[in-house]
Amino acid sequence: MIDLYTAPTPNGWKISIALEELGLPYTVHVLDLQAGDQKAADYLKINPNGRIPAILDHEAGGRTVFESGAILLYLAEKTGQLIGHDSEARSRAIQWLFWQVGGLGPMQGQANVFFRYLPEKIEVAIQRYQGETRRLYEVMDARLRQTPYLAGEDYSIADIACFPWVFAHFWAGVPISGLDGLNDWKARLEQRPAVLKGLGVPPLPDLAKLASAGRKMVT
Repeated sequence: MIDLYTAPTPNGWKISIALEELGLPYTVHVLDLQAGDQKAADYLKINPNGRIPAILDHEAGGRTVFESGAILLYLAEKTGQLIGHDSEARSRAIQWLFWQVGGLGPMQGQANVFFRYLPEKIEVAIQRYQGETRRLYEVMDARLRQTPYLAGEDYSIADIACFPWVFAHFWAGVPISGLDGLNDWKARLEQRPAVLKGLGVPPLPDLAKLASAGRKMVT
């Protein structure tokens, strides 16, 4: 059994999707980020960085793993799944995983902050982070016009890492129109039962309605 400490964010969804894809049993512990649960002393023993997600693997003697990319890699290595069948495929999956945690996540995260949350709208910052997020989507699109998945022929942790961010593109105000490779990949992943189930952990009311409304806002 794995304890998952999470919240309804792209980084949290990565792990619930992976756990569902792998069929691993897990217990969900929802952290209220607004209330500061992630800064509580007990949680800092699990994740000293005070962020979500984190896991505690009882099967591995209570091992804790924090940082979403590290958790994805840990789960893939634990099960031997979602990381390719040979060294080349494994390397590609890890490269795209690192690409997401070092680029797409931070850039889109900042786009979210400046576009959605700050009361003062700083246009130069909004344009900077939305523009870089769109550029990164275009990098993905170029890749996905060549291969069905980011690491090649097989679905992997690289796709799981990137999907929740692309799914939530509307929240950052970044369009994905004209990116046929990216949109085809996104549509295929949205048909996967484990992806849909993972997006509901923890439950976020009217997620589908929110996504639909958000897409109408971003052309």
